[in-house]
Amino acid sequence: MLKNFTMLFALFLAGCVSMPENVRPVENFRLDDYLGKWYEIARLDHSFERGLSRVSAEYTLRDDGGVKVVNRGYSAKEGKWKDVEGKAYFVQSPDQGYLKVSFFGPFYGSYIVFELDHEQYQYALVSGPNTSYLWILARTPTLSDGIRDELVKKAAARGFDTSALIFVEHE
Repeated sequence: MLKNFTMLFALFLAGCVSMPENVRPVENFRLDDYLGKWYEIARLDHSFERGLSRVSAEYTLRDDGGVKVVNRGYSAKEGKWKDVEGKAYFVQSPDQGYLKVSFFGPFYGSYIVFELDHEQYQYALVSGPNTSYLWILARTPTLSDGIRDELVKKAAARGFDTSALIFVEHE
């Protein structure tokens, strides 16, 4: 019985770090270049970010070799900032943009960097375990229309519903 439970639990956890069919993590990923502050340019809606503006994520190294993740956004409805801290680890190799992230105890979800400005690390497309999770991130609160539109096209080509994107306000 314990063996069956362990196998089912392992399958459950593996499902949490899955990836959409048409998404592949970037290769030649350099964590040191990815660390630092990123601004959320656009996202698909989810309850954990609903109503937030000025959303950013800060990535720093943890002592255990993982990545500390601090997500922050402003709730105008509540008139206050909301922060959540998590941790992330590479799923396969550290030169691949495929991590698992947890904000709630032992439960992890996929964090897949599938498009990236490899030269400057100024913008990225990030997916979760399926196509209902998508983020456009940048090092600055805005992106040029050309780059933003190109990233939206690339996400749509991989099966994301880009017509539902929420473009985040940064003031």
